[in-house]
Amino acid sequence: MLRRLGELASSGPYVAQSPLAIVIAVDKTRFAVSDASRAIQSMLLTAWADGVGSNWVGFGDLDKVKALLDIPAKLEVLAILPLGYPTRAIGGGKKARKPLRDVAHLERFGRPFE
Repeated sequence: MLRRLGELASSGPYVAQSPLAIVIAVDKTRFAVSDASRAIQSMLLTAWADGVGSNWVGFGDLDKVKALLDIPAKLEVLAILPLGYPTRAIGGGKKARKPLRDVAHLERFGRPFE
């Protein structure tokens, strides 16, 4: 099943090599995507805190996953979370982040936050 999920996930074919994957499906209701996104973030942070690597695979185009897993039509597949132990150490370095003035605004868009 993991191999088939990897074939269907254009943004994450590496799902096929993971030992476990969680597929998140949501009701098509007003707050479903927001609530599920928070749950996904919690799962990702918890996994990484325990040394288990994961990320969000999907961002649309997962209808074939729905069919593969017999997920009811009233639900929408939001994401696949592959989980596994990284084969090499990841992170630990300083990220090349944009300056705060480029991503934050003071009171109005375009007014740099400094």
